[in-house]
Amino acid sequence: MSTEVSSNASGKSGQSAHAAAPKSSAPEKMSRESVTIIGTLLVATFVVILNETIMNVALQRLMVDLGVDAPTVQWLSTGFMLTMAVVIPTTGFILQSLSTRAVFMLAMGLFAGGTALAAVAPGFEILLLARVIQAGGTAIMLPLLMTTILTLVPLAKRGAVMGNVSIAISVAPAMGPTVSGLILEHFTWRFMFVFVLPVALAALAIGAKYLTNVGETEKTKLDFLSVLLTVPAFGGLVYGLSQIGGGHGGQSGPNTVAIAALVIGVASLTVFVLRQLRLQKAEAPLLDLRAFNFRMFTVSVLLMVVAMMALFGGVILLPLYLQEIRGLGSLETGLALLPGGLAMGLLGPFIGRLFDKVGPLPLTVTGSVLMVLALWQFSMLDAGTPVWWIVTLHVGLSFGLALLFTPAFTTGLNPLPPHLYSHGSAIMSTAQQVAGAAGTALLVSIFAVVSAASGLVAGMSAAFLTATVIALAAVVLSAMMRKTEGAAPGHGSH
Repeated sequence: MSTEVSSNASGKSGQSAHAAAPKSSAPEKMSRESVTIIGTLLVATFVVILNETIMNVALQRLMVDLGVDAPTVQWLSTGFMLTMAVVIPTTGFILQSLSTRAVFMLAMGLFAGGTALAAVAPGFEILLLARVIQAGGTAIMLPLLMTTILTLVPLAKRGAVMGNVSIAISVAPAMGPTVSGLILEHFTWRFMFVFVLPVALAALAIGAKYLTNVGETEKTKLDFLSVLLTVPAFGGLVYGLSQIGGGHGGQSGPNTVAIAALVIGVASLTVFVLRQLRLQKAEAPLLDLRAFNFRMFTVSVLLMVVAMMALFGGVILLPLYLQEIRGLGSLETGLALLPGGLAMGLLGPFIGRLFDKVGPLPLTVTGSVLMVLALWQFSMLDAGTPVWWIVTLHVGLSFGLALLFTPAFTTGLNPLPPHLYSHGSAIMSTAQQVAGAAGTALLVSIFAVVSAASGLVAGMSAAFLTATVIALAAVVLSAMMRKTEGAAPGHGSH
């Protein structure tokens, strides 16, 4: 997908990309065509991200229906996450090499095909393959959406439009468990895919009819060694982290397979980064790391990492608390967490408009302080805490995260020159995946170890206290946030 809008497409990537002033990157007023393109991508992104968390509640049912044990069925989530971690770093190249329309058709085609296969899967192996195919499509959608917004939306309106993105990235995962709980109450697990399929096909059909290409494609060489390195680098990291935190039983001793995966992941990631730095000199990196030369991009990515660790930890720990300590069913748990997810998403567009007026600093500082306070209160939960108070705290945490996400996305991506849009989006999405896995691993491991020694309530308290300490880093990073302008002429990273 293009890094430059059609009217500026005469130049090649590299230095010439910097010559595009922000006003020429996008007209001051969005055309109806631009609104249609972004609306189509938003709906498609919502559907694919909803699918990411829809399986969590269904794993127990699938163990019985498919005749597999808990570690095996967990691969339906782990395999999905691993595919995402490996595919997302390649999206910078995909978005630059193919047209908007081709990337969308590829993403939704994979997702719809995987969903159809999952609905008719005769056994576990085919269902796992279907989830991997779905994940391939899901991985491409969010970077495609963000890159398209950066290309089409004028700087003054980016906050408001990015606010709508938070509906997809926060409401969809929050609704996943509730939707699957409702479906499983009345239907078999196959209907989780049967109900999603028509929406996916409708998005594909609308995209095929109305989606036009944004800008020009570029001829870039694919570095196969970099693609191969993404598997052990990002796959190893996410797998190692997910396995370390995977045991809820608090087994003693370190998990050697998980530690080996982490060591391989870190080593491969080091080689991957060195390879990209070398390829940057030839203007052919798979993932262009020069985005980190922009200070606000780096601060925003770090803020996103901390916020995602807190969010994913909360998403995993709160259901554990509600089910294991309070004895709530899966549907009740999903309904208890729904108000927070809805609050985060519905506030997104409002916070986006506010961001366009006041900039990031007041929003991110307020959001990070709210996040710390909510997590600290979660560390004080016991077996008798009223459920209404838990729901209130979760809404507070969600409000805090909403105040962080939109400013972090927009402030981080705004200063990038057009040829780094797709790479910046890919880096942010990759960081989210790895941070989510790391947050889950760390907090669940602490919960498991302390629970084994001192009971479930003590384990939950220790895990949330750790999340509170991590969240303090967000307060420091939030105070560093400053309003960013678009890439000015000659303002480059070379």
